[in-house]
Amino acid sequence: MNSTSLDRSLVEQLVRQALRQSSPTSTASPAVASANAPGWVDGKPNLRVSISARHCHLTDEHVEILFGAGSVLKAEKDLYQDGFYAAEQTVMVVGPRRRMLGSVRVLGPTRPFSQVELALTDSISLGIDAPVRHSGKIDGTPGCVLVGPAGSVQLTQGVIRAARHVHMNFADCEHFGVHDGDMMKLKISSPDCSVTFEDVLVRADKAAKLEVHIDTDEGNACNLDAATEVVLKKSGCGCEKK
Repeated sequence: MNSTSLDRSLVEQLVRQALRQSSPTSTASPAVASANAPGWVDGKPNLRVSISARHCHLTDEHVEILFGAGSVLKAEKDLYQDGFYAAEQTVMVVGPRRRMLGSVRVLGPTRPFSQVELALTDSISLGIDAPVRHSGKIDGTPGCVLVGPAGSVQLTQGVIRAARHVHMNFADCEHFGVHDGDMMKLKISSPDCSVTFEDVLVRADKAAKLEVHIDTDEGNACNLDAATEVVLKKSGCGCEKK
C-alpha cells in the first residue's frame, strides 16, 4: 500500500511539473534571463568604459544637403551598442569667427534632429559656450555651421557637451539596483591619476550592453588607457560609509 501511494504521488508531481513547463504563461527564471542578457559574460555584467570623442548626429535631410542628393550614411565601423556605427562620412564644424574643427565623425543611424557633441576643449577651440546636456536635450543650446563636400547646414541649436552616462539593459539595472534616469558613480583607478565621476546617468534599454560613455577630456583626466580597475556603483547607496 505504501509503495502504491508513493508511486501515485510521484506520478502526480511529474504531471504538475510537465503542465507548468508547457504553460504559455511560464517565464524564464531571473537567473536564466540574466545569463542571456546582452553583453553579459559568464553570467555576470561586463562593464566597458568608452571615450566618446567629438561627433555629430544628422537628420536624413541634412545628410543629403551635406553629401549630395540621395546620399545615405555608410557604416565604416560598428560601435559596441548593437545597431549603431561610425559612418564613413565626416563634416567640418564651424563656430563663431570662423573657428573650425575638421573631420568630425558622423554617427549613425540618422536621427529626427541634428546634434553636435563636443568635449570642453573642443567647444573652447570653436569659441562656443556649449552647455553640459544629456543627448537629445538641445532646447536653448547654441548652434554652428556644418560643412560637407556638397553643401552646408546652419544649425540654430544642437551643440552640447555630452553629459556622462551609462547604457544598460534591464538585467544590468536589476543587478545594480537602479532604474532608467537614476544616477550612478564611476571610480576609475589608474597610477597616480584615479578619478571618481559622479552624476553618471542611467539610460536603460532592453537591448543595451553595459557601457559608460565619458568624453575625451574626462578620459584624459583619469588616464583611462592605463586604468587598473573600474567600479560602477549606485549613487547614495552608502557604500563608502564605515
